[in-house]
Amino acid sequence: MKYQLIIFDWDGTVMDSVARIVSSMQACALDCNLTVPTATAVRDIIGLSLYKALPILFDGLTEQDEVALLAAYRRHYLELNTTPSPLFAGAGELIKSLHQDGYQLAVATGKQRVGLDRVLAQTQLGSYFHALRGADQALSKPDPLMLEQILAELQLSPADAVMVGDSSYDLAMAKAIGMDRIGVTYGVHDATTLSQHTPIALIDDIRHLRDWV
Repeated sequence: MKYQLIIFDWDGTVMDSVARIVSSMQACALDCNLTVPTATAVRDIIGLSLYKALPILFDGLTEQDEVALLAAYRRHYLELNTTPSPLFAGAGELIKSLHQDGYQLAVATGKQRVGLDRVLAQTQLGSYFHALRGADQALSKPDPLMLEQILAELQLSPADAVMVGDSSYDLAMAKAIGMDRIGVTYGVHDATTLSQHTPIALIDDIRHLRDWV
């Protein structure tokens, strides 16, 4: 085993939820009478916490605006939006097999912890992870705090772990603490963008992760 710990981002890496996030954000903008952001603009903030993403998407927000936007987004994403968000092909099986082979597994996500717990329950994958961090438990990516918290919890060093993600924010936070990183090219950021953060590999199918760990 090259690593003791594999840390996964969630949206766009394990779960194919990008289209649902984009359409939910656009719908909540309409609800709040704001300029609807482009799909590209929304894709580019996926991975950040909502509190950091909203001011990037919408200029001049007041605190009251942010509260209304957050409520509208959660309503659309959780209740109104019917866009499917399945696991990527092979993701569930990969996680189970890595766990069976003795790897420690973790998630570091831009979702809030309650949202992460919800999808882990829905996918029945929660029991395979040894540590979890949501956006409300640390500073937003690309700050590396959530990775540092995971390492401290599991008593490991950056050299013991690899970060797997689809966004520049995932790779930047790993790079900041000298942790190896692998980019997946089927999520929000393309290979050129991911390459700027010197990953050890870029893969176009999560099942190819086996080749690098």
